[in-house]
Amino acid sequence: MELTREWAEREAAADPLATFAKEFLIPEGTLALNGNSLGPPAAGVPVALENAVRRQWGGHLIRGWWDDGWWDAPERVGDRIGRLIGAGPGQVVVGESTSVQLFNAVTAAARLVPEHRVLVADAGNFPTDRYLAASVARLLDLRLVETPMDDLPGVLDRHAGEVGAVLCGAVDFRTGELWDVAGLTAAIQRAGGVAVWDLSHAAGAVPLRVDDDAVDLAVGCGYKYLSGGPGAPAFLYAARRHHGDLDLPVTGWHGHADPFAMTDPFVPAAGITRARTGTPQILSMLALEAALEPLEAAGVAAVRDKSIRLAEYLFALVADLHGVEVVTPRAPGRRGNHVTLRLPDAVAVAEALLHRGVVVDERPPDLLRICLNGLYVSWTDVFDAVAHLREVLR
Repeated sequence: MELTREWAEREAAADPLATFAKEFLIPEGTLALNGNSLGPPAAGVPVALENAVRRQWGGHLIRGWWDDGWWDAPERVGDRIGRLIGAGPGQVVVGESTSVQLFNAVTAAARLVPEHRVLVADAGNFPTDRYLAASVARLLDLRLVETPMDDLPGVLDRHAGEVGAVLCGAVDFRTGELWDVAGLTAAIQRAGGVAVWDLSHAAGAVPLRVDDDAVDLAVGCGYKYLSGGPGAPAFLYAARRHHGDLDLPVTGWHGHADPFAMTDPFVPAAGITRARTGTPQILSMLALEAALEPLEAAGVAAVRDKSIRLAEYLFALVADLHGVEVVTPRAPGRRGNHVTLRLPDAVAVAEALLHRGVVVDERPPDLLRICLNGLYVSWTDVFDAVAHLREVLR
């Protein structure tokens, strides 16, 4: 590894994933390094939307539900995302916002063990997760215990036998730290709990094995590493062993065993279909489906391997920057695909970088997040971004 642009150019030229950058619509001269917040659009997305609007909706009208496969889209796209997170078929459904899916998952998890009255939540999780955990606790009259992830094993030990739903983020959205999903899931289950993982900063970024790791339920957004677009529908994973007992609080006619009968009361469909609610956002669903293609072709493992190496290069390039601290763990097994730097006035620095065509994102007051998605970020992107950062900090 050499800290020169010539070395970065040689690495970029030899990169087997380099061709995938051309499959994303990134403005010329822009370094897109905030895919952990919003992934750039794949080139196939506008094509898919044009087809959906003009040929399917415009040509077939309501027949699109059957002629064009709209009705099956939540499960079809769910299975494709399932393959990216290590889930077998029939365990992932797509639709609704991440917030709705989280509320459904956490409430259903608590209802699986109604005698366990402690709801445990990651105290450092994304605010929406924490708000929803508190809401579920109020709704079901549970005791909410928030804990830093480092202290989770101790909390589980202290509340063993009382623990019900446990909501954790697989990757710390601030620091990029990656948690041990397999080990912590096992610890949650030993304490009598049901593990609910938020995979929003992990799905498509790091290899996941939700089936092999015996995860109970998981939720993830469609607009970060899956590049489904702003507000893209979220996914819900429920392990097959729970399907028969899954009691979801937000129920709609698409999740009914016989949706077109329009009868009372609600009778949940078999399998993961019961996790469908109302009419799904078909245009957004089809955009997400098209966006998955480059990631599926490259493979999460290859993207992850490159992202790890890009991070090592970034660590080396910023090592001599005065006043800049790397917050993200250095060990590859302990970090996701974004690197967080601590530096004074991160908001002003991010704004200055934006004027230079470097799109990162910040968490006030002092955290700067840089996404190193190996699917479209190159070695020269990393070198140039740090060169701009060096100039801004002068």
